[in-house]
Amino acid sequence: MASMSAARSLSPADAGVSDLYAAHWHGLVRLAYLMVGDTTLAEDIVQDALVAVHQRWGRLRDSHAALGYVRRTVINSARSALRHRGVVERYVQRTGADEATESAEHLALEHVQHEEMLAALSQLSDKQREVLILRYYSGLSEAEIADTLDISRGAVKTHAHRGLGRLRTLLASTGTQGRTTVKDRDGE
Repeated sequence: MASMSAARSLSPADAGVSDLYAAHWHGLVRLAYLMVGDTTLAEDIVQDALVAVHQRWGRLRDSHAALGYVRRTVINSARSALRHRGVVERYVQRTGADEATESAEHLALEHVQHEEMLAALSQLSDKQREVLILRYYSGLSEAEIADTLDISRGAVKTHAHRGLGRLRTLLASTGTQGRTTVKDRDGE
């Protein structure tokens, strides 16, 4: 009986990744989705990031570093996916066909963002878009964003300020500003 309970107990890596999954799956998928605009790809990116943290669990300085590692992995994987998509789009004519059915996750995400917001976000620089997504959609602090993107807090503030200004301009030009309001943390 003792061997059966030992077989059922989880390794530290299994337990840690299970906890990360339970607590952060939806937020990580939302982060990836906002970067790549595709629910299935976003889920794949997050799944791969969780597998990567599981494989490297023993090398993490502490278990609290795992969430930051997963976020960085999600962002880097999303960047790679966007680069790959750009290469493919240059060589392959897009069909323009819409998805026949939307997943439940996609429907749940629709209440969070509007197509105009995604279009406006796509027109920002990579760093501005990443900072705004991490700040306003993932709810990270400036320090957490700086750690995730490996930039200074001052750079986070600069990218957020410039990104918000550009976003306001873009949304005002589409007439969306009244429906979708973006405020910085100071209430501006």
